[in-house]
Amino acid sequence: MSKTTNDKKFNALLKFFETEKAKNPKRIFHPDLEVYNSIINEDSLKQASVLIAVTRPTAQADSQIVLTVRSADLKSHAGQISLPGGKRESADSDAVATALRESEEEIGLPPNEVKVLGKLGDLALPSGYLVTPIVGLINAGLHFIRQEDEVEDIFKAPLSLILEIPSYKRSKVEFKGKERTILEIQYGCYRIWGATAAILFNLAQNVSQKSI
Repeated sequence: MSKTTNDKKFNALLKFFETEKAKNPKRIFHPDLEVYNSIINEDSLKQASVLIAVTRPTAQADSQIVLTVRSADLKSHAGQISLPGGKRESADSDAVATALRESEEEIGLPPNEVKVLGKLGDLALPSGYLVTPIVGLINAGLHFIRQEDEVEDIFKAPLSLILEIPSYKRSKVEFKGKERTILEIQYGCYRIWGATAAILFNLAQNVSQKSI
């Protein structure tokens, strides 16, 4: 495990993944539970993983989380903020392997640069996927190379913001003709919402042991 630093949020993250709770993560639920009514057969969902890549703090900068802006040309979730990741392939041994492979493909992050801390609970999505978030540490200053067909931009948001419960707000969007409640968090010009915000909010809840 990394040495203790002056970055309190980073240290809290490390401590959480040393607990028994972190070894048995609970399911992540969408803020609007009615969304799950559209998931008729959860066993039919496709397996997917995303990587929450957390930079180690340095003397110059506190810890950050790597996020991407999806290409505007994609058929689904175009232009939205996401975590690097994607669908599990037959060659992937587990959820961790999927997250690391997809992160290398999307942002050029070598798997050997990631120290996996653990995982969060699964998130079932009405789009047909069961997503497993993997949390890992990376060194600050790594150079990323985006996959141009899928990734419009790569940026980092402060871990201190992502783990701050009051930073998350509830808002409304239309889904399949009905108004649904979602979580969102704003960082500069980036609006992080939907599944990505739900995953990051779950991480914040676990680390802080609080909820809204």
